[in-house]
Amino acid sequence: MTATRHQNPAPSPVSRRRVLLGGGAVALSLTAGAAAATAVPGGTSKPDSSDASATPAMPAAPAGFRHEFADVRGVRMHYVTGGRGPALVLLHGWPQTWYEWRKIMPRLARHHTVHALDLPGLGDSEGSPASFDKKTLARYVHGLLDERLGLGRFDLVAHDLGAGVGFQYVSRFPERVKSYVHMDYPLPGPALPAAQYRTFSWHMAFNSQKGLPEKLIDEPGEVRAYLTEFATQVAYGGAAFGGTRTRPPFSREEIDEYVRTYSRPEVLHAGFELYRNLDEDERDNRAAARVDTPSLLLTATGSLASTRPTVTPLLRGLVRAAEIPKSGHWLAEENPGAVVREILAFTAGKHRTE
Repeated sequence: MTATRHQNPAPSPVSRRRVLLGGGAVALSLTAGAAAATAVPGGTSKPDSSDASATPAMPAAPAGFRHEFADVRGVRMHYVTGGRGPALVLLHGWPQTWYEWRKIMPRLARHHTVHALDLPGLGDSEGSPASFDKKTLARYVHGLLDERLGLGRFDLVAHDLGAGVGFQYVSRFPERVKSYVHMDYPLPGPALPAAQYRTFSWHMAFNSQKGLPEKLIDEPGEVRAYLTEFATQVAYGGAAFGGTRTRPPFSREEIDEYVRTYSRPEVLHAGFELYRNLDEDERDNRAAARVDTPSLLLTATGSLASTRPTVTPLLRGLVRAAEIPKSGHWLAEENPGAVVREILAFTAGKHRTE
């Protein structure tokens, strides 16, 4: 996520469970297509009669899109697909799912066949990958895109910790990626040790604690309180940016969807595992091949100066870097119009000469 401020804000308490984070006590606010693929048409999904594990409460896919599943190395991966034209793959961050792209998917689909994935172990994907380091997750993503969907070359867009996966993907499979959009994620690596990364925000230190977050946030009401407070802090005008915002940028319905998935204990655990593997990610990024693929960096307003130095040593193909106006960390939801314009201009090759 964004590394704009280092002031480490903590949520305002409703009821308190105190934990030791980074040398200080922080009060947490807690209130109580292949044969293997299963397609679910647009609209609220219903369980497939041949698969009792399908999730009945999935939200409707955007018009023209459909829910699908495919088995990849023991993980049942969920993705939402639609549109026409060259393939475009979207990878979400934490604490989100494919759903973070819902506002921009229809406009992207006018120019691309869009595949918005739930990362292994997250969202409505089921089963646990071998590890949650981003190199391993990139291999699962490749298994879906290559072995199940049979995609050739495609454009790749990734946000937050999903951009950790995105970088590893384009580093390991550069021949598959035509262009890469890296959104609001400082990369652990040669310019940013994982230990320093965890000092950027209280949540990074908290989420990295082994076993502790699951013990403190183990009820749906607590998941809602945590995600709502976090979403508010890192939104435009939120505490992470030195502001006083008190309301999240998401509607109750939107928060309901993230609470639905992250209230599953295995998904909540998987989300925290993304942070617990930052040290491995640092080592893997240091060892990774430098990326010559044409790349675009997008950040929250005010975050470019702190994020770009962590990315440029690894993305040698970086040809454009820009802040999304009036946007905090939730770029595709806070300013979807600007994000769509940047992505479509880039995939069309309009920024390649910068």
